[in-house]
Amino acid sequence: MATPLEDVGKQVWRGALLLADYILFRQDLFRGCTALELGAGTGLASIIAATVARTVYCTDVGADLLAMCQRNIALNSHLAATGGGVVKVKELDWLKDDLCTDPEVPFSWSQEEISDLYDHTTILFAAEVFYDDDLTDAVFKTLFRLAHKLKNACTAILSVEKRLNFTLRHLDVTCEAYDHFRSCLRALEQLRDGNLRFVVEPVEASFPQLLVYERIRQLVCLGP
Repeated sequence: MATPLEDVGKQVWRGALLLADYILFRQDLFRGCTALELGAGTGLASIIAATVARTVYCTDVGADLLAMCQRNIALNSHLAATGGGVVKVKELDWLKDDLCTDPEVPFSWSQEEISDLYDHTTILFAAEVFYDDDLTDAVFKTLFRLAHKLKNACTAILSVEKRLNFTLRHLDVTCEAYDHFRSCLRALEQLRDGNLRFVVEPVEASFPQLLVYERIRQLVCLGP
């Protein structure tokens, strides 16, 4: 089944469910923290994170998508309220170097929010945002850019599904999008920029499954 590129954020993908399960498993990592989700889509993972985190910046692009995300968060606000967590829906465009601060633009950032983001964030997380090579490149550039601006050492948690496709170029079944994602990870590990270092660690997907989905072997999670 094919999905138009502009609609991928309006669905809940298996990788997001895997990430949500991992957040529930590693509540100790999120408890009381400030966290940032990239490409939040429906906001599922941010909603789960807010049950234990202090503040979650739930980000994506497109006023329509962000408005849907905001509605989902409002409908599930009772979950975050139990732990005192706050979810803030904001625009974060991977193709732009700066955050939007124009108050006339929906879901723009205040200076106070930007300061809080850079001063306190310790967790970055993203699910199923590696389906297109150009966007994958943009995600990794964003991660690198954020790492330079964040004042604290930060942990990134990424989940992705390896999708098999037959290609005429290879005349075989391949995972081209996943292969590109892995090549970007290797490049990130090899970067040396002052004291900045990146370490990539796979997560064994043996943690408890609390949400309803098929945990297929093609699901991959990377994190602490």
